Amino acid sequence: MNKDILICGVGGQGTVLASKLIASAATSCGETVHSAETIGMAQRGGSVTSHVRIGREAFSPLIPSGSADLVLAFEPAEAVRNLRYLKTDGMVLCSSVPVKPTTESLSDTGYDGTEMLAYLQGKCRCLIIDAQSLCAPFGSSQYFNVAILGAAVGAGVLGLDAESMLQEMERKIPAKFIENNIAAFRAGMQIGEAYGIK
Repeated sequence: MNKDILICGVGGQGTVLASKLIASAATSCGETVHSAETIGMAQRGGSVTSHVRIGREAFSPLIPSGSADLVLAFEPAEAVRNLRYLKTDGMVLCSSVPVKPTTESLSDTGYDGTEMLAYLQGKCRCLIIDAQSLCAPFGSSQYFNVAILGAAVGAGVLGLDAESMLQEMERKIPAKFIENNIAAFRAGMQIGEAYGIK
């Protein structure tokens, strides 16, 4: 398998854990994996981008522009910011829930993510996920990082199966959180499967 996956969001959303789960699951399946994170003020809600390259055709950890098979975006503006990485026939999975930048609290820009989502839908194949509704049963939006992985598996675009991802989650996620994480992953899978049927 050869697959380039870019994960993007803002600090605190769990993008790095999501990238580590993908990389570890692929390694456990015998794949060659390169990965890297670029983190800008992540502790303060800054941009976080993780590159995961699976397969023997990747010789560096950073995905070249126009080469990503898949972009997993935890925030609409971050999806648009990183769209240059997506290849022509690639796919974006994106949360519909915006994370307002600090500048929004200083001057009301009116940012609510809708323009970004409309732009994505006009530019590429994408699955927009209502992260708020998806994560509501689990009591925290922090479960979106595994839910989006489930959606990617369900839609058949991650390149890894559910069993591999669930095994890796059980290895890497503390036991007290694993039940909700598995439930969130499966809820995401249902969304991905429904998209795949369309």
